[in-house]
Amino acid sequence: MGYVCCMVIYSAADLPFSCLHNSNPLGLQPIDFIPAVPQRLTDERNDKEISVVIAASDERLGGAIAAMNSIYHNTKSNVVFYIVTLNDTVDHLRLWLSNTALKNLRYRILDFDPRVLEGKVQVDPQKADPLKPLTFARFYLPSLVPHAEKAIYVDDDVVVQDDILELYNTPLKPGHAAAFSDDCDSTTNKVAVRGAGNQYNYIGFLDYKKETIRKLAMKANTCSFNPGVFVANLTEWKLQNITKQLEKWMTLNVAEELYSRTLAGSITTPPLLIVFYKQHSSIDPMWNVRHLGSSAGKRYSPQFVKAAKLLHWNGHFKPWGRTASYAEVWEKWYVPDPTGKFSLIRRHSEAYEAK
Repeated sequence: MGYVCCMVIYSAADLPFSCLHNSNPLGLQPIDFIPAVPQRLTDERNDKEISVVIAASDERLGGAIAAMNSIYHNTKSNVVFYIVTLNDTVDHLRLWLSNTALKNLRYRILDFDPRVLEGKVQVDPQKADPLKPLTFARFYLPSLVPHAEKAIYVDDDVVVQDDILELYNTPLKPGHAAAFSDDCDSTTNKVAVRGAGNQYNYIGFLDYKKETIRKLAMKANTCSFNPGVFVANLTEWKLQNITKQLEKWMTLNVAEELYSRTLAGSITTPPLLIVFYKQHSSIDPMWNVRHLGSSAGKRYSPQFVKAAKLLHWNGHFKPWGRTASYAEVWEKWYVPDPTGKFSLIRRHSEAYEAK
């Protein structure tokens, strides 16, 4: 059996790095310690503790930093960040968090072991993009946050502009293990990715020519959802064994190629669509205003962007890159890397690009 995590680092700015062996079947050191909140922050912040899970790969570390900074500064709740990363990124991440204005964040760093994905993910040699193991961290939430009853997962290409407590308090219907933002909601305008089928419904993600998919009797025109931001009821997740269900469909896809050949989105989406078919609640669409990274142009008005509770640069144009829309909004939350390893690709001004 593979391991999800082989180490847990309990971190305040000055805590030592620790790597402890344990007998937990998923390789997780039991979590019974969180750095105490300084008294001055206790006076300012509510007692409500909110678990936020975010993946942090080395080449996108600046994104995770900006996301956490925006969440922290827009809430008075006691947020604990569960930062999932790979072993070679741990030291860089710790330095960034401990030597900047982020040193008061409460966080745990979890080292994700890619071996857990063996036999579950098919690597396509024809695709230039290598496998990104951390995109699957969201499948293992109960193992990453074992003592929480509820958690929020966010991608690293977001910034939050409102109190994360509101998202955390999203009501989930009885029997639902998660709440997502549907792709047919009013903010996404049914965006279709050229050459990629209908990326706002199930047929854009799953191959309906395959008998295994047809037997599920899922309507092909069912609205899909975006898994980059969601709220999870971890008690229900464990009761329904959601992680095992997701792994089952990952394994079946390796054997039968069940995902759409025109899939343009993340390969994490299809198994989630199957497992949560008509079995998920909805979050306020303003908590996942997305497609900011689908093109370099500005698809939303400045007024709408300002009103959004969470902005999501899903797509190829990231805000730390050269041509992303509303990158200046993202940059407001970016904290420069003290090691100098991560640097923004400075964008030319619009006036310059217009020439």
